[in-house]
Amino acid sequence: MSIVVTGATGHLGRFVIEGLLEKVPADQITAVVRSEEKAAGFAARGVKLAIADYNAPETFDGVFSAGDKVLLISGNEFDKGRVGQHKVVLDAAKAAGVALLAYTSAPGSLSAALADDHRGTEAAILESGVTYALLRNGWYHENYTENLAPVLEHGAVVQAAGEGRISAASRADYAAAAVAVLTGEGHENKTYELGGDTAFGFAEYAAELSRQTGKEIAYNAVPGEVYEGILTGAGLPAPFASILAGVDASIEKGELVVATGDLSRLTGRPTTPIAESIAAALKG
Repeated sequence: MSIVVTGATGHLGRFVIEGLLEKVPADQITAVVRSEEKAAGFAARGVKLAIADYNAPETFDGVFSAGDKVLLISGNEFDKGRVGQHKVVLDAAKAAGVALLAYTSAPGSLSAALADDHRGTEAAILESGVTYALLRNGWYHENYTENLAPVLEHGAVVQAAGEGRISAASRADYAAAAVAVLTGEGHENKTYELGGDTAFGFAEYAAELSRQTGKEIAYNAVPGEVYEGILTGAGLPAPFASILAGVDASIEKGELVVATGDLSRLTGRPTTPIAESIAAALKG
């Protein structure tokens, strides 16, 4: 029996592999990656590698074995039909008879277009009959803290979220929840709504940036179409800019406030405060 993680060299996948290495022997972990070179560090520590690509179904032949626990980390190629990509993994997992397929989804309350692929994948998983765990991850701190240069340069946090609040948490928090599900018991056919313990708004986020940097940083709430224009002006493809503006519209409606406590319950610790993620990013 192996614990198999797809997208293992991605932002979230790396944290999951690191967390698994603290809980189980390396030879019980299989990292599914597209680039063997990127995963060389894992291989050196005894993690098994499987080279496979969501866009090439045949590459998943033999990746899974009966009894494996699998984490399907959602793809990030928004232009390539993510539901179809995910079904490649789902079909291979079902054929192999895996014990559990965990999937990183989006909050059930999220109505933005970003959620469409997740809902489609969830439907396919339920229809397949595989034993599943749905990890409905809320928003990540790093979606904001990893791109602080323009914020600090212009002295402004610019979003189209109005006074909306988000229950964001760090990638490490969500990864720890996935590790708990993959290494624990009793998670079969469960759906977890995951988010940070304390919701915050962008005015608070800007104020915390001001406090930590000593610079005056304001929150500028702009209309969605203005925000889209800013993002495309910064080089983002128009479809992706539209998706992000849609997420902000959902934030304004309160759809990314997750108050279940599932995340801290699964990890056994409080979620990372936004102030801590900001501090880490500024040290970065």
